[in-house]
Amino acid sequence: MLLEVENLVKRYGDKAVVDGLSFKLTQGAIGCLLGPSGCGKTTVLRLIAGFDDLTEGKIRIAGQIVSRRGSTLPPERRQIGMVFQDYALFPHLNVQDNIGFGLHGLTPAARAARVTKMLALVNLTESAHAFAHELSGGQQQRVALARALAPRPRLLLMDEPFSNLDVELRERLSLEVRDILKREGATAILVTHDQHEAFAIADEIGIMHDGHIQQWDSPYNLYHQPANRFVADFIGQGVLLPGTVLNQNKIEIELGILEGEFPAECQRGCPVDVLLRPDDIVHDDASPMLAQVTHKAFRGAHILYTLRLPGGGSVLSLVPSHHNHALGEKIGIRLIVDHVVAFPRR
Repeated sequence: MLLEVENLVKRYGDKAVVDGLSFKLTQGAIGCLLGPSGCGKTTVLRLIAGFDDLTEGKIRIAGQIVSRRGSTLPPERRQIGMVFQDYALFPHLNVQDNIGFGLHGLTPAARAARVTKMLALVNLTESAHAFAHELSGGQQQRVALARALAPRPRLLLMDEPFSNLDVELRERLSLEVRDILKREGATAILVTHDQHEAFAIADEIGIMHDGHIQQWDSPYNLYHQPANRFVADFIGQGVLLPGTVLNQNKIEIELGILEGEFPAECQRGCPVDVLLRPDDIVHDDASPMLAQVTHKAFRGAHILYTLRLPGGGSVLSLVPSHHNHALGEKIGIRLIVDHVVAFPRR
């Protein structure tokens, strides 16, 4: 295990910003702390980096305790690389000198070879002699990544690394960064509030809320098997539709009967809320089940429809955009739910 965070607590006065947080990350994996502003994710990153002292708990890197109460190994001795939100490139150095800045103790030939390899890794060989102000935002971010990876850190930490970029560039660069990290065999932790970034880069994601990790899991499981209402609401899109437990494996909702595994505390007759994602509701002109279009959001290849059911509830449906229905129109739908998620009614 490369990184182990055990019962981490960080208090400022009486306020616990991080409270009993734990997770592990294996060598070569990319993890992410994902959550809304103020949930404590950047504080966790700073504690892992050694910038702040923890209040309780332990942090291990490659089996070595680097932080515990009363003892914090300085950042420069942790073999950690950092990629910051604002890139933090040196304006007076060109690209190759920025990348080579942290390569101490190497011969000139070894240093040059490592810089050359990193330039190729981030596809900036032709920009080796350019300065930061001559580069695009995406190129600057790749320089910052190459500089952080050049000394071969045990762990790479990335703090909202794409927040200064436009949406299109952010999505493209997210995929590039994942590819670069995997080719280098790096172990990394990303902090972000953007789930699209998290899904594009991370192998494992921890959903944070009020200083706790609500669920640490794969992107697939977070979307299809959320552990609680907060995760269900935070990840993806969806609605909670009222339902009633018929037996241990069946729930009845307005759209029909669903079969699956449900909360153990819910017995026959128990009221529940069932999570339905846009991909659970399929547009089907031949279906006798009708729903009325109340809102539509065009998304290029698809349209996200908000549909009112006869009983007054609403669902979402992601439909190929050549099915362009008008507001107020009734369309046929059918239910295809592979992962049934239900929570006891509040």
